[in-house]
This record gives sequence, structure tokens and C-alpha cells, in this order.
Amino acid sequence: MTPSADQVAAFQANGGFTPSTVSTVALGFVFAVLLLWGVWAMRTAYVGWADRRLSQRQFLGVIVRFVAMYLVLGFFLLS
Repeated sequence: MTPSADQVAAFQANGGFTPSTVSTVALGFVFAVLLLWGVWAMRTAYVGWADRRLSQRQFLGVIVRFVAMYLVLGFFLLS
């Protein structure tokens, strides 16, 4: 549903910024949180692999799942 020109003008007059700016900031926040979580997950998996608590297959599974989640989320949110 696309907002009308009056709705966009009212949003911009009350908020001081456009709806597309809010969308860009929200998407940036989502991807930043996802990247931080991914770095944490991969670092934790690496430490487990280095201490021989995880096999190489489990370590690679963490990385593959993160990359897949990032790609799917990127596809859905950016298309």
C-alpha cells in the first residue's frame, strides 16, 4: 500500500524526515544487528572448534547457516 502525497507530506511535516529515510535506517539497523550476531556466533563456534568441542563439520554448519540466513533476509528485505 503506497501512501498518498498528503500522507507523506504530513509524515514529513510532523517527523522532519521522509518515510524512505525511516525505512533505510530500520533496514540498516536490522542488518547491523544480524552482522553483529553472526560475528559473535562464528567467533563462538571458532573457539569451540579450536578447543576441540566442535567438529569441523559443526563449525562449517554455523558459517553456512549464517550466510544462508543473511542471504535470505537480504533477498526478502531488499527486494
